[in-house]
Amino acid sequence: RRWKVFRRAHDHTSQHVAIAGLLRQLQVLPGGSLSSLIRQARAPGRLRLSSTAASRLRRAPPTMGDDQRRLWCEEDIEEGLRWSYAVKEVLHTGKSEFQTVELFDTLPWGKTLLLDGKLQSADADEKLYHECLVHPGLINHPNPKTVFIAGGGEGSTAREVLRHRSVEKCVMVDIDPVVVEFCKKHLEDNKKAFDDPRLELIVDDARGRLENYPGKFDVIIGDLADPIEGSPCYQLYTKGFYEMLRSKLNPGGVFITQSGPGGSITSTQVCSTIHNTLKQVFPKVTCMTEHVPSFADTWSWQLAFQDPDQKLLAGDDLDAAIESRVEGEMHFYGGEMQTRLMSLNKKVRDSMTNEKRVFTVDTPVFIHGLGMNPDVDRSQY
Repeated sequence: RRWKVFRRAHDHTSQHVAIAGLLRQLQVLPGGSLSSLIRQARAPGRLRLSSTAASRLRRAPPTMGDDQRRLWCEEDIEEGLRWSYAVKEVLHTGKSEFQTVELFDTLPWGKTLLLDGKLQSADADEKLYHECLVHPGLINHPNPKTVFIAGGGEGSTAREVLRHRSVEKCVMVDIDPVVVEFCKKHLEDNKKAFDDPRLELIVDDARGRLENYPGKFDVIIGDLADPIEGSPCYQLYTKGFYEMLRSKLNPGGVFITQSGPGGSITSTQVCSTIHNTLKQVFPKVTCMTEHVPSFADTWSWQLAFQDPDQKLLAGDDLDAAIESRVEGEMHFYGGEMQTRLMSLNKKVRDSMTNEKRVFTVDTPVFIHGLGMNPDVDRSQY
């Protein structure tokens, strides 16, 4: 189980060692000493632990006014690795049927959205992630008119899709109404997208809606949570799902999905398996990677084509296509960046080439994390 730790720290050094010290105490203290340990943890300047951050943070909403009493959010990145960042203010905490939903104003990232304690996007670099998720797929389709987004409840993916002048309809399906309504209210950059008449917003299961939706799409985008054990979302990374998805693409259609960490050490967690799974279904699949600072890693995306002879735009040709087809300025994406996105180092490239695992319902591959809200009854999934 993953713990999320929030800490009021007197100095930077103590915040790195406090959790390790406390856990060591928990392992060695006799049972009768536990209450005294809890009292110590609740004292000013000491650690507080909770399996769900929302309820505890509501009891003590923090501010950054006193530099000696900062609130810290500590997040598990992978087994044996945690990191922390300072929280200036807790803007919202809540819980849906599926997960906890939190919005923090953080010192390094600005507004930060967390689901089940896992950082989803941050003001500082969400456009980097979403430009890489959306534009390589749409710009490499000659005339994308219809787009389906699986997930994407925060609205950022729809925002980028709707910048393309050719798009006539964008269908976005997210399972969690609390996340959708929350993001409509709190994420200012996405309000225009939610109000765009070309957007058809559906709150439901993305797989079922895609399978039964009348007609097909030019581009399908997977803006999904990571495949985590205990969450039903992992089923949207399986070979069976991709086979159904391909049948819902028009001729010449494009599919693009996020595929988790893609760094030199982390690419074999789920990225290489998702890549190999897509290769069983699509004739041409390209892996792209880019460092996303708030994710604490290089991130990956998979670009899959119906046409095995699909040529990818890059350089000046891609920049010209952006200027003629996309409204507004890109913050990160462009011709030179597209070339770099596909330039994998040897270790990552070899992990894609040598991967043998195929993601199925019976042989899933999970990323490190808590998964769904531990208070939710998972039996229905």
